[in-house]
Amino acid sequence: MIIQRKPEWLRKKVNQSDQAGMRLLLGELNLHTVCQQALCPNISECFSCGQATFLILGKHCTRRCGFCNVDKTEPLPVDREEPTRVAEAVQRLKLLHVVITSPTRDDLPDGGASIYCATVSAIRLYSPYTRIELLIPDFQDDRDALASIVLLQPDIISHNVETVPRLYHIRAGADYPRSLDVLRTCSELAPEIKTKSGIMLGMGEGIEEVVQVMKDLRFAGCRYLSIGQYLAPSRKHYPVQEFIQPDVFEQLHIKGLELGFSHVESGPYVRSSYHAGQYR
Repeated sequence: MIIQRKPEWLRKKVNQSDQAGMRLLLGELNLHTVCQQALCPNISECFSCGQATFLILGKHCTRRCGFCNVDKTEPLPVDREEPTRVAEAVQRLKLLHVVITSPTRDDLPDGGASIYCATVSAIRLYSPYTRIELLIPDFQDDRDALASIVLLQPDIISHNVETVPRLYHIRAGADYPRSLDVLRTCSELAPEIKTKSGIMLGMGEGIEEVVQVMKDLRFAGCRYLSIGQYLAPSRKHYPVQEFIQPDVFEQLHIKGLELGFSHVESGPYVRSSYHAGQYR
């Protein structure tokens, strides 16, 4: 059954005036955020507090995930000056914690890992005390690319599994075992680096399937977890199958801690970067 009308707990207002300052800075520095590209419902809250998740490597993705609003047209050439501009934004915003992510760039030999490296180096030059979280694609399980990311020693390496294995047809080009292997590889190469993943609910999964994914993530060494409600960006995207009750999110939060996750954010409006600086 496809549900169109949102329940009361999912009617969050987006205030454009709260976003003005951040949008001005992003425009000045010619930067992109996943907040804007993914139509995040938390954008007003985060932008008004000077928080943003920076989207490097352009805003065009080479994959065709049915739930994602990031543009699917042909990517532009890599902007080699982008890392410095991101670092300037982090410095000007005085961020204590920053999340850097990107679209999947299967067109690049290293999947864009070198630009992640350049961005981290630039941030550390401009803002040496800022905690850095990298929300990476799977790099097609390129071990050299993953090793280069680990060598940077970011505070957190995140990679989202997004949904349960049975629904991975929605993630065109992705592979569930490969995503687990990304997290496992990072944990094995550098056990001191915290790894993190995220799941969306409401796509037709069962709770038992979600719990099994949580167990799989823990087995792969994952320490942090975010669980949120899927909201279709438009009628052209994969439709919401169910709006999950808030108490179910709380039950999964408790279950995650029981399974050994160090920190679990679970709620209807939770996204992988939401309250990212609070993970410890």
